[in-house]
Amino acid sequence: MTAGPAGALRRRAAALKAAGWHPGRWEIRRAEEWADTLVGYGGPTGVPHAVFPAAVEAWAEFGGLAFDLSGAGRQLARTPFLIDPMCGLHQPRTLADLGRALGTKVAPLGEEAYGQALLAVDEEGRVYSLDHTGEWFLGHGIDQAISALVLGTAPERLRTADEYQ
Repeated sequence: MTAGPAGALRRRAAALKAAGWHPGRWEIRRAEEWADTLVGYGGPTGVPHAVFPAAVEAWAEFGGLAFDLSGAGRQLARTPFLIDPMCGLHQPRTLADLGRALGTKVAPLGEEAYGQALLAVDEEGRVYSLDHTGEWFLGHGIDQAISALVLGTAPERLRTADEYQ
């Protein structure tokens, strides 16, 4: 494994290239179709999906990319992940609940490990992972989150407001 910041940048760049990303990638038509599908989803809970600029921008640049990762990371085993908001189509209540807890709106972003965790993005562009063990903060933006996932760095567990007092 290549050590240091330069090695981390090379590893991230190689993963992005392997997934099909390139500078200037901007699939806005697909992102808008996803937004329309999410807004129009009338699931059983009646809770609407939130759609906002930070989510649409993340979908436009990275949507549809699949990262086929495995093996040791810096602190965690690396797992495959997919940037596709349709992975969260049936989760509007879960995302709305997380948004209420965080004081922001949250939209689906994709999934980790073939559906074992849901990726989400908030109005500020911060990225989260939700799995059976809890909610995790992956980064202040999608670039930081992708780096964390590609490099296998440990995310920060989201805590309740009581734990901060």
